Amino acid sequence: MDQKLLKESIQKLGDDFPNLPWNFRPDPSGGRNAAISQWLGEEKEEVMACLFKGKKIHEEFHRQDFFFINFAYQGDYQALSARFDNEITLKEGDCYIGQPYNGYALRGCSDDDIIIAGILIRKDVFFSEYLAPLTSEPEMLHFFLEPRIDRFSDEFIRLRIGWDDAIWDLLDMMIVEYAHKQEDTQKVMKALAFSMLMLLARKYSSTECKRSEGSLLDRILYYMERHLDSVTLSDLSSEFGYHPNYISSVLHKKSGSTFSQMLLKLRMQRAVLMMKHTELPIEQIADIVGYHNPSNFYKAFRTFYGVSPRNYLERV
Repeated sequence: MDQKLLKESIQKLGDDFPNLPWNFRPDPSGGRNAAISQWLGEEKEEVMACLFKGKKIHEEFHRQDFFFINFAYQGDYQALSARFDNEITLKEGDCYIGQPYNGYALRGCSDDDIIIAGILIRKDVFFSEYLAPLTSEPEMLHFFLEPRIDRFSDEFIRLRIGWDDAIWDLLDMMIVEYAHKQEDTQKVMKALAFSMLMLLARKYSSTECKRSEGSLLDRILYYMERHLDSVTLSDLSSEFGYHPNYISSVLHKKSGSTFSQMLLKLRMQRAVLMMKHTELPIEQIADIVGYHNPSNFYKAFRTFYGVSPRNYLERV
């Protein structure tokens, strides 16, 4: 990365930050005190970068109609969170992932410049193009789907990103690309955002302590949830170091289900979650949960729920 070009790009986006369309509007749903921030980029844009650079920031508490990933690029800052009704400190190198409508405000004061770099993604584009590759991480899937279930969800993800992590390289590339837009900039930004989300999902998975806690059954189920599309009894045997017959006996004794029954249940639950809260076609959902032949998915769904996917959706 050309450091001079990167420095110029940071300055440009920092200069542009106060002039973004901070069109905070009253909450149209009523009963909420926060204002709503609409999309900050151009109408045709689906992914954008924005960047605050300065010694003091004190935003109005607001909600926003998009997904955002904020990085403490230089210095520390505070994020006012609606859910916890307090300020959390983001240390230099931290990442804060927020949902659409997430209550939020940036606060910071320092003798030196604070730099907060943000990647913003339109929520409709996120659900249609970015969600499917993240389905192997159950907690992240629920985090990203929560705004579809509860509009006023105030969950967030906070991650510590090591300075040698490739995520910072991707962020630098996005800052430079967006600061010096070209005809194909949106294509480049979307590809980089996809890569960033995949690396963040990997980071989240590696720091998620739940995967190494709990009983053997809990850990087996967690592994199965993260590998629904391909997991086999042999995979579980290799992962946990037990004979397949022992894995089968643990599942049956503790849950009352065989491996095949449990896998079917987990796949159907995941499928229904995505059917209800995304616009992904059923055939794509079938592939995500491990049915590469859609007819097999329809058959399995009817076996489990007693109706076709379409009839199931009409009933809920």
